[in-house]
Parts: sequence; C-alpha cells; structure tokens
Amino acid sequence: MADDRGEQNPEAAGQEPAEDTPAPAANNLLEQLRSDLEAAQDRLLRSHAELDNYRKRAAREIDEHRRYANLPLIRDLLPVLDNLERAIAAAENARDVAGLLEGVKLADRQFEDALARHHCLRIPALDAPFDPNLHHAIAQQPSDRVPPGTVVLVSEAGFRLHDRVVRPAQVIVSTSPPDNP
Repeated sequence: MADDRGEQNPEAAGQEPAEDTPAPAANNLLEQLRSDLEAAQDRLLRSHAELDNYRKRAAREIDEHRRYANLPLIRDLLPVLDNLERAIAAAENARDVAGLLEGVKLADRQFEDALARHHCLRIPALDAPFDPNLHHAIAQQPSDRVPPGTVVLVSEAGFRLHDRVVRPAQVIVSTSPPDNP
C-alpha cells in the first residue's frame, strides 16, 4: 500500500522494519554514552589511586610524627644530663662538697623546669589533704601537729602530665594521735 506521498509502508505491505540498522542519531548517542562510561571509569580508577596514595602518605606522616614526638623533650633534657656529668666530674676532682651540692641542685631545678615546659608538673603533696587520685599512701603516722588525713611526708614525688597522673606521690598520711590515759 502506498500512502499519500507515494511511499510504501513496510508494515502495510507485511514486511518487518529493519532493526539491525539503527538510525544515525542513535549511533551517535550510543558512541557518546560509551565514551562517557569510559571517562567515568577512568576517573573512578584515578580517584581510587589518589585515595590509596593519600592513605599511604598519611600513614607515613603519622608514623614519623610518633617516631619523633619526643624530640623536643629530649632536646630539653640533654643540657640537664650535661650538667649532671659536670657535677660528677667536679665531685671526682674537688673536695668542695658545697659546690658539688649547688651543682646538683642546679641540675635538679633544670630538670624539673624541662619537665614543666612539657606540661609535666610535680603533684603538690606535703601538708596537703590526702587524695587517693594523686597520692599513694605507703604508711600512716600519728600526729598532733596536723589534722588526720594530711600528708606528713613525701617518700617519692608524684607527677602529672596535663590532667593525667603519670606517677602518684608516695606519701605517709597522718592519723589521730593515740589517746594517752
């Protein structure tokens, strides 16, 4: 059958339209979609590679930071070690005990100052109320000089780093004096 324009309609003639030859516009669209898919896959692979490289670089930086985190502390402690070695050398060659004592006291102050620069501070204990969070009682001693539960002797100094106890102070705590009949 012919339509009004004189062309034959394949459906009307009982013929199937040719489906194996797509229209040129469909071919262009298909090629464009393939190209877009390849570009997206390439971007995805590159993104995964960049993320993997970032993770490896971050892990290396964290490891290096941890490895050298104590460097400032060590730099501050080395002069203390130098002064202690000088005090030992002075003690071996001199008879002046007062000078030696002064040198050791200087090294002690220098050491504690170095710790303080790194936020490690001595825990106040002597004549302070006993605090089990800061102090470790190693003995009790009767005393009429201070109230019960007061630190009367520090056996070993305690230290705190920021707000965390590094080592509690070992102390002797007062108790009430015994009743004398």
